[in-house]
Amino acid sequence: MAVFVVVHIGRRPSRLPELLNRDSRLPASFAQHDVPIRSGRIYVAPPDHHMLLDAGRIRLSRGPKIRGTRPAVDPLFQSAAAAYGEQVIGVILSGADSDGAAGLRAIEARGGLVLVQRPDDAAVPSMPTAAIIADHPDACLPAEGLARRIAAECSLEPHGMSQQV
Repeated sequence: MAVFVVVHIGRRPSRLPELLNRDSRLPASFAQHDVPIRSGRIYVAPPDHHMLLDAGRIRLSRGPKIRGTRPAVDPLFQSAAAAYGEQVIGVILSGADSDGAAGLRAIEARGGLVLVQRPDDAAVPSMPTAAIIADHPDACLPAEGLARRIAAECSLEPHGMSQQV
């Protein structure tokens, strides 16, 4: 499996790949345009770019902001659902606004797994709450429970996953 992470950072610099490399056994880096997807890696959307997936490749876009942000998670989820269907696990964690809700619906429509952090476990519950209202997630769990569920779905040891999934 490969892991794709989107954080609403806009144009601001980010150290997220560096931070993930401290706590994860999977190597993390900013995604690069037209690079083949390799399993066992974490790809982070770079500042001011949407990250999209084609079959086997990553595409970066400076297309319009989605709900006022770029990067946004909806383009990632929608493109992942189109390219990989039932193989996709979409996860919404703490965050503001409703980004991700439409993307989760696309994942669900293609038979993928939809997971949402429990709003009372989230530092900022807006995104999880919007995702629950817009879709019927397969599970709504605290962050630790999400890590265990993803590990089980991917046949990984739970301690190999961190809350940054």
